[in-house]
Amino acid sequence: MNRPALSALALMFSVGAHGASAQDLAKNSSALVRVRYMVSDVPAAAGFYTSKLGFKVDLSAGGYFAALSRGGLQLLLSPTKGPGGASQPMPNGERPAPGGWTRIVLNVADLQGEVTRLRKEGVHFRNDITTGPGGKEILLEDPSGNPVELFQPG
Repeated sequence: MNRPALSALALMFSVGAHGASAQDLAKNSSALVRVRYMVSDVPAAAGFYTSKLGFKVDLSAGGYFAALSRGGLQLLLSPTKGPGGASQPMPNGERPAPGGWTRIVLNVADLQGEVTRLRKEGVHFRNDITTGPGGKEILLEDPSGNPVELFQPG
């Protein structure tokens, strides 16, 4: 058996050890939206989203993958290098990387209160609270530099 096949087999057993396969997760997810973020460290990112932003762990495969959920959103965390398809380079050699400006948006009832709480916990923000026609918002970063928008409707 070749190395990629062994890696895929190991990942399948690892996922199965946590009570659900990736196929079961996709079929049975109650999420309305699924978003994948590329992260530098899957366990660190999962810890950030669960402890700071109220996500729960649906599935964890150590450093190779995690599926988290909050409301109707399922957040898939994949490493930049590993056996999974999301971490494979493009035909031109470009590798997946975290960061950028595309982001998930989490509605909150008290934006200022959330910002105060998260700043005390050492969360990095890209900006200060801004106000627009729909409400107030701010951008924070997960440990890999992926942006998350906190939004309080007006």
